[in-house]
Amino acid sequence: MRPVSKTVWLDFGRRASHSRPVKFILTTHNVTLTKAIEDHILVRIEKLEHFDRWAIDARVNLEHDNTKAPERQFKCALRLGVRGPDLYAEEHDGDLYAAIDKVTKKIEQQLRKRHGKLKNRKHTEAARIKQRRQEAAL
Repeated sequence: MRPVSKTVWLDFGRRASHSRPVKFILTTHNVTLTKAIEDHILVRIEKLEHFDRWAIDARVNLEHDNTKAPERQFKCALRLGVRGPDLYAEEHDGDLYAAIDKVTKKIEQQLRKRHGKLKNRKHTEAARIKQRRQEAAL
């Protein structure tokens, strides 16, 4: 018997900060998708949206594997499509909700790191320009 996958397509409503809605794709494998699981993921994705409002799409893959150790049975993988390289993280845990929380935490850290690098590059470039102007004025 082949495992059954289910895909759900949702669009967040238009907001003033968005040029277009974020596409949300949820795929399950050997996991019964409930409204509670879906709502939990949507809340987490909306929190990630706070860090990068230009996210294009979010793809979440939930899997359950009975053959693994009990503390690693559930797997949650999240791919966040943003400008530039996409962000990807996956996490295994004995509890599906914990795996979802951990994977969104990893993506949040990647978003913070990416934002910090962009800000640092911008400030470094501005500092160089300021220094050149000061040297030219001497």
